Amino acid sequence: MRIDDEGGARSLVVDETFASFYRPGEIATLCVWDAIAAPLLWLPPRRRRRILVLGLGGGSVARLARALAPEAEITGIELDPEVVRLARAHLDLDALDVRIEVADALVWLEKAAVDPALGRGRFDAILEDVFIGHGDDVHKPDWIPEPAHALARDCLARGGLLVSNTLDEHARVARSMRRDFESVVAITVEDYDNRVLVAGGAGLTGAALRARVAASPVLGGSLPTLGFRTI
Repeated sequence: MRIDDEGGARSLVVDETFASFYRPGEIATLCVWDAIAAPLLWLPPRRRRRILVLGLGGGSVARLARALAPEAEITGIELDPEVVRLARAHLDLDALDVRIEVADALVWLEKAAVDPALGRGRFDAILEDVFIGHGDDVHKPDWIPEPAHALARDCLARGGLLVSNTLDEHARVARSMRRDFESVVAITVEDYDNRVLVAGGAGLTGAALRARVAASPVLGGSLPTLGFRTI
């Protein structure tokens, strides 16, 4: 695990995987993390009050979430305390005012799904960015989508969004989301294999979400790198 610093841009590398990116003074990454945070724009500002990030990493998604929802209570779940330590030391994680819990995401969801004080029915958006593996062999753990996404649904407020960053498992995750949500949108990122899946209620479409991103002062500049499709 290491921090690479090139030209003022800092990257967190975990198991030879590009895990987080930070350029001081800038918010948008022109990368996958923009796509993970972009669905927050579908929610009206009053519904961006409580956000859960599963797989906090170095805080790339949390930084965008903070910019898009300045008043939100953001909770980040991260398995590895060394990731948190490096992010605090090199990626200005503490400046984001995120409530950080060092925990296994599945174990945390199991507790939160039955505890109203911790999570049940609480979050307006859950942004899931959990992977395991090494180098080019990163993938979702076998508990995503199920039971993790079912537990996450129990933690969503009515009308909330579930977002999942996927790779080769995108079709399996999309099928699970379509069973349980009225609408699912896929976001692609230029030059990356990731497909960010967004599940929500009626009215959510790729075209509608794209329009929200185009109008955003935070993410509008990222629009040429992103593709949106209703699935």
